[in-house]
Amino acid sequence: MKLCQFHVPGKGKRVGVVDGDEVIDITNAKAGAGSVLELITAGGTAAVVERRARELAKRARTRMPWRDLDRAPSPRRAHLLVPVDAPEVWGAGITYRRSREYYEAHGTEAGRTKGIYDYVYEAKRPELFFKATAARTSGPNAPIGVRADSVLTAVEPELAVVIGRGTGIIGYTIGNDLSAWDIERENPLFLPQSKMFDGCFACGPVIVTAGEIRDPHALELRCTIARDGQTRFEGRTSTGDMKRRCDELVDWLRRGNTATPPGTVLSTGTGILVPDEHALAEGDVVEITLERVGTLRNPVRRLTR
Repeated sequence: MKLCQFHVPGKGKRVGVVDGDEVIDITNAKAGAGSVLELITAGGTAAVVERRARELAKRARTRMPWRDLDRAPSPRRAHLLVPVDAPEVWGAGITYRRSREYYEAHGTEAGRTKGIYDYVYEAKRPELFFKATAARTSGPNAPIGVRADSVLTAVEPELAVVIGRGTGIIGYTIGNDLSAWDIERENPLFLPQSKMFDGCFACGPVIVTAGEIRDPHALELRCTIARDGQTRFEGRTSTGDMKRRCDELVDWLRRGNTATPPGTVLSTGTGILVPDEHALAEGDVVEITLERVGTLRNPVRRLTR
């Protein structure tokens, strides 16, 4: 099952179930489906969320073509929203072999402290960090940000998991963990500033429930960056190259951190390392495609302060 959120003029936020090329409007505040976050909080597990959404879909009367929603946000037109208003967004680092190899190769020349990233890959404990809140998260076709004090901000295309109650995984979506690499390289202690800013994370276009994706570690992930209508970068990887499993990362996130609320998103790290010469600039368009999930498209804007 694919869940999404979308805006309808005069009605506001709506909850949808994707059915082929259409979206079924299952919004029902009385039934705990005023938003996808409400649906997840009330359901708690993937099975319950799927069952409730399916029941609501059977009674729903409104359908909209997907193509009429997959467009730039405007208060005057229907459009897709971020698939869940995550109360917390977390990130994971150095979870792919390719990430470790990249950081090893660029350690000294890029000004990084040699050994940090190699150690993280080999350690039992994963690197987990607080990434964003709902207010800092962009949905499909909405702008993503580049800090005004950064000249080297890169996309990090990732598989992201949506957490329910406890360590249960509700489903999967696409995450873009934007990172100001120049700030991080200046000093590893600047990591929070390199990771957290307006539009620092994007996810969507849908959440695919765990019942539909049995093995999240067998999906192709692709990314393109276009400028002036021309593709400047293209990369791909497979989630099968992840060293750490999604359920392992969620388990570590919840250790000593049981207050993590339902609807939290955990982005699981990237295996696509974009070369420095393809740092993001105003007007670029980033597309990330994850097998069985879809394509997340976002234009880039430079923040003014």
